[in-house]
Amino acid sequence: MKTTLRNTLIALLTFSSSAFAAGTAGAGEGGLLVSLFLGFFALIVVFQLVPAALMLVGVLRGLFGRDRETVKVKS
Repeated sequence: MKTTLRNTLIALLTFSSSAFAAGTAGAGEGGLLVSLFLGFFALIVVFQLVPAALMLVGVLRGLFGRDRETVKVKS
């Protein structure tokens, strides 16, 4: 068990050294499609927040509203 774990860690460290050496060479090359992709998902989030806010207002009105009816239990 210990030798398997040790060999696995050695292999991971050996083969990942090139990934650590890559640095930030490709950073900053987003482009138009990446901006459209992020903007699309931002719109999805915004359109989900509007109904959630309306529902929250409705729940708060229901909890703290003046028009409360008492429930009478028939026995």
